[in-house]
Amino acid sequence: MKRMVGILVFLAAFAALSGVAKADPLVFTATLSGLNERPQPNNSLGTGTAVVTVDGNLMTVTANFSGLVSTTANGSPSGTTAAHIHCCAPATGAAGVATALPTFPGFPSGVTSGTYTNTFDLTLASTYNANFINANGGTVEGARIAFLNALQAGQTYFNIHSNAFPGGEIRGQLQPVPEPATLILLGTGLAGAAMRLRKKR
Repeated sequence: MKRMVGILVFLAAFAALSGVAKADPLVFTATLSGLNERPQPNNSLGTGTAVVTVDGNLMTVTANFSGLVSTTANGSPSGTTAAHIHCCAPATGAAGVATALPTFPGFPSGVTSGTYTNTFDLTLASTYNANFINANGGTVEGARIAFLNALQAGQTYFNIHSNAFPGGEIRGQLQPVPEPATLILLGTGLAGAAMRLRKKR
């Protein structure tokens, strides 16, 4: 037990020292489903995941999805029409699009399953919806700050739209993933508590 505590303390100190040189990237994840759509959940069996990684002023967006509805209510072929991040609303609400319209550049179109990854510069106007920039002081910097604050507060969501569900077929609220250093410090605290309990016995 003592050895484990020593290892955890060492790792926590190493992580803290490493963080001085370069901050860890911020990571946000979402699980996508039709039941998450607002204001009206839907019965789509489509599923997906999204990961947003922010490293300095670079944002990498990765998504995987499958099982989207293949036909619309009138029997026409369905498939993806757009995907983007909305801001700023909780999981129970809806908000406008924060990222580029009509969709992320290069996002698969007209399909019911697929993957996507792309990296964006948060200091460029092309990364954002013009309305989002205007709503946040009319500057890219204002949009960047508002977007990052909302990401960290769990106030953004990833949405994939389709012909069958123009308002959004599958959606997921982006939630922050704890940084490795935070997890190590938490483990150190728990190990310390365990040692104190052991000494009392």
